[in-house]
Amino acid sequence: SNLSAAHWSHLHPANMLSSCQVDRWYHSKALTSPYPGSRVERSQVPEDKVGWLTQWEDYNPVEYTAAAVLAGPKWADPQINDKNFSPKFNERDGEVERTSRNGLYVVENGRPRNPAGRTGLTGRGLLGRWGPNHAADPVVTRWKRDGSGNKIAHPITGKNILQFVAIKRRDCGEWAIPGGMVDPGEKISATLKREFGEEALNSLQKSPEEKASLEKQLQRLFSQEHFVVYRGYVDDPRNTDNAWMETEAVNYHDETGETMDNLPLEAGDDAGMVKWVDISEKLKLYANHSYFIKLVTEKRGAHWGEDPGPECRD
Repeated sequence: SNLSAAHWSHLHPANMLSSCQVDRWYHSKALTSPYPGSRVERSQVPEDKVGWLTQWEDYNPVEYTAAAVLAGPKWADPQINDKNFSPKFNERDGEVERTSRNGLYVVENGRPRNPAGRTGLTGRGLLGRWGPNHAADPVVTRWKRDGSGNKIAHPITGKNILQFVAIKRRDCGEWAIPGGMVDPGEKISATLKREFGEEALNSLQKSPEEKASLEKQLQRLFSQEHFVVYRGYVDDPRNTDNAWMETEAVNYHDETGETMDNLPLEAGDDAGMVKWVDISEKLKLYANHSYFIKLVTEKRGAHWGEDPGPECRD
């Protein structure tokens, strides 16, 4: 767990990260102030002091856990010093998954330590679990087509343009891949399908008949060939020194467009809006979702950017 972020790519091939890509986005959003949904300012962490291997005796992070988490909802752990709470970190703890996709993490004074480094904030912020908080992000794609059903290619690169289902998050107003937290004991595949239904199809508000119809179509989409785009740590603005987001992003591609044509997009749950978005390097998305989308275009041979320059550039 003391490995630098740059070395993690060698541990988890699904992450598909080069060291320059990791360094470029690891821990930028997790250092932003104020903390989401609050006026709490993080202690400032210089870039050269993010890593735990760098000595910093004067490090004095702010402690913050949101009132909604302290209220003890079923999705949240108790406080670490609660006498009835003895979490099993780095292993499956009953129905709660406390292992990290990036290997073992350090537990110091009873608290798990963010494997990507300091964030200027201790406690859990808005996150329910001490340590890793596991999410799943379904990247649902199709080819952009004209009125006759022909694929549309980009005029400069000549590569076909891919589209994905994007939601506009209610909490911050940023566009994102639909997704959400894995429930205790739930399989990732179930989370991916459930979250897409709730956020992009408003399945929670449908009648029983409509739900049954949606379920059949979702089953068709989510049971076909897919690939894991990324699994591991996410540079998320909600991360703290003791709680952080990890995700598994999976691409479900509707090659013919027939499945998704019959699924009416309708924002629901945490989404303010939902729509098909053309994919290109101009996309500005929540957390490091743009990076996941880029990996999908590489896998599908789709258009991304007009500049075929080197991977590592500012």
